[in-house]
Amino acid sequence: MYAHPFSYHRAQSLGEATKLLHQLGEEARVIAGGQSLIPLMKMRLARPSALIDINFVPGLAGIKSQDGEIRFGALARHADIEMSEDVAGIPILHDCAAGIADVQVRNQGTIGGSLAEADPSGDWGATLLTLETSVVCSGAEGERAVKLEEFFKDAYTTVLGREELVRDVIVKKPAKNSGGAYVAFKRSAPVYATASAAVQLTLDAKEHCKEARIVLGCVGLTAIRAKQAEAELQGKRIDERAAGRAAEAAREAAEPQSDMRGSAEYKRALVAALVKRAIGIALRRAGGERVEAGHEYVGR
Repeated sequence: MYAHPFSYHRAQSLGEATKLLHQLGEEARVIAGGQSLIPLMKMRLARPSALIDINFVPGLAGIKSQDGEIRFGALARHADIEMSEDVAGIPILHDCAAGIADVQVRNQGTIGGSLAEADPSGDWGATLLTLETSVVCSGAEGERAVKLEEFFKDAYTTVLGREELVRDVIVKKPAKNSGGAYVAFKRSAPVYATASAAVQLTLDAKEHCKEARIVLGCVGLTAIRAKQAEAELQGKRIDERAAGRAAEAAREAAEPQSDMRGSAEYKRALVAALVKRAIGIALRRAGGERVEAGHEYVGR
């Protein structure tokens, strides 16, 4: 099926994109990677009257490490993040970027577009919520930085105003003796995960858990921070029993719905298993080991 007719506009700056959004009205949409919007347009589930292309805005695709932070431009592609030397020191970010869909999607899709879409099945939301992350939003009234936990409001809904765009995503580098892992379970590469788990741990000098963040993906209207699961690890030496208690708490925190990817009960069991696996990998990484992690597939 062909997309509904639309006009095309190429913005040279975020300010120009904002003005075009105002001038072209409610039905105008911004396009970056297009990996979410274009399929919807082809199925005529989205019918924008105009597309505003921001791919030619200079300086919007960079990845910079400075002052204890990594700053991703909104147009930083998943593939660029996967290959970035700056990202290599934060394994959970590499896990996420390297496992998104297939090579074509990773080469086109952007971190800013993914967060702005706020798809509850997306990978970046759960991953970045385990780290200290903020989103820089740009609009007619200037810029503002919003903590990621306040950026998402509901499924497909963020705090972005009608004429406001993501400019940067800023991630604070974890403390020493930290390690994280993102694990997702999928039927195949191009489809969304049935469930996912992101875990970030920091250990103290005695190898007890100083801080833990556990976030569940694809099992709620937004990514879910499993705070009771975190409490099962906080201040303790993480062993098989502690990881099991955290996994069970994560199961209780999940709010899945039955669909073509599986029943609600199946997803609860799956997310518990993924949390336990991610805890094990994160713990080993916090101890200095190099451990592979990422997406798991049916039959693998």
